[in-house]
Amino acid sequence: MLWHVIIIVGCLLLGWSGWSGAGEPVVLDVRTEPTGGVKATATIVLPAPVSVVQAILTDYPHWPELFEVQMKIADVTIQNGVATTDIRIEHALLPGERRLVTESRLLPNGELVADLKSGDFKRYHRRWKLTSIDGGVQTRADFELVVEIESVIPDWLAAVATKRDLESHFRILKEKALARVQGLPSGR
Repeated sequence: MLWHVIIIVGCLLLGWSGWSGAGEPVVLDVRTEPTGGVKATATIVLPAPVSVVQAILTDYPHWPELFEVQMKIADVTIQNGVATTDIRIEHALLPGERRLVTESRLLPNGELVADLKSGDFKRYHRRWKLTSIDGGVQTRADFELVVEIESVIPDWLAAVATKRDLESHFRILKEKALARVQGLPSGR
């Protein structure tokens, strides 16, 4: 078991260091929380207006396309402005499939917030604050995630994996935003 952890950590630390891609830099900070779990904050510039970015982030049936982690949408319901998503996630660090059920809503100030409803997580809170920049042709996205998984994986290892996963998520989000603005197919 220890060898498995050493191999995984080696891959995470040595093999996946440059996944954020070219273009505008992403300011990303991922750290363990003193009470358990991981907190990530990021600021990223996306090459599309706020309305395009918001449309991508609220297209819940297509959310798996925004991640390299294997996931599938088991169910999506939208009622009274609240989207409840039931997502099944398979991650290399975790045995089997994890269930994440969240409620997402667009707040009056334009923030998109999701909170844990149920599943295999102890905590989950995600917030996107989207601000129009460059005369409306780009979006500054301030991101926050607090997550704690029901798992024996140590928080420091979860933080390393979260950083890698978010770097690829932001890269894919940028690609999809640019493709929509340019009118190109954005499939993965």
